[in-house]
Amino acid sequence: MKRECFTIIEVIVVIAIIALLMAILVPVLRSSRLQVRTVICSSNIRQLQLGLSEYESENKTFPFGFEDISNKTNPLPPGSYAGNKYDKIGRWWFNFIEGLYQKSRNIRTVLQCPSKPMDDISIGSNILWCNYGVNRSVCKSYDDMSPLREEFVGKPLSSASIPHPGQTLLITDSGYSLISWWHATNVPPVTLGNKIIEDAAYVPGLKINKERQLWPGQEGDAIYGRHPNKTANVGYADGHTDIIKADELFVEKTANSYRNKSPLWQPK
Repeated sequence: MKRECFTIIEVIVVIAIIALLMAILVPVLRSSRLQVRTVICSSNIRQLQLGLSEYESENKTFPFGFEDISNKTNPLPPGSYAGNKYDKIGRWWFNFIEGLYQKSRNIRTVLQCPSKPMDDISIGSNILWCNYGVNRSVCKSYDDMSPLREEFVGKPLSSASIPHPGQTLLITDSGYSLISWWHATNVPPVTLGNKIIEDAAYVPGLKINKERQLWPGQEGDAIYGRHPNKTANVGYADGHTDIIKADELFVEKTANSYRNKSPLWQPK
């Protein structure tokens, strides 16, 4: 009996079909994976929003964005302080919310964006970098060594004290744990560099980031964006969350003022 087998042409056709299917499916699978990460990130923002709102409900204000304890007798937060040698020692906004922060490289928490760039070891292991940041105009700092940042120092605000809480940013995808409108404009009141890590905060995918001085390892996240179509997950002071284009957070310098600064970034 004659043995039937594939001809060379049939084999080539099958290989071509498989290659074509792979060419179609791989981008689809990659896009689906990115979409899933965006959904998880959105869920993280929602949970962080709830934590910030619960803190406000109990304490009548949102938490401090940062409280410096380097010269105080207050104990360190549980698990020591977040960050590394480039970051200040103290309590960050998430340290004030019970159950959020756990210092571990092996346990993923809602403080970590699933789309966070992990190529650089120092960035990948630092909870303060390339995850989420609170708006310094709302979650103000206890103090600041720089007199130029006085507008971000003082008692944190409450949603009741914000004229337009549904339009005022509270938390967003960010290059650093603290972010302000200074990082969303190409003409800030003070020139920003990358010598101080908090000055290298950014909204991932914002068009002006390609002109910014960034820390090594931040470029891809800052310039090309973290989520599909350069979108950002954001939470507002009234408790609702949204997914918007990163450039919707851009603050444009005009002749006499700034467009999109208030009430989005500044609660006025």
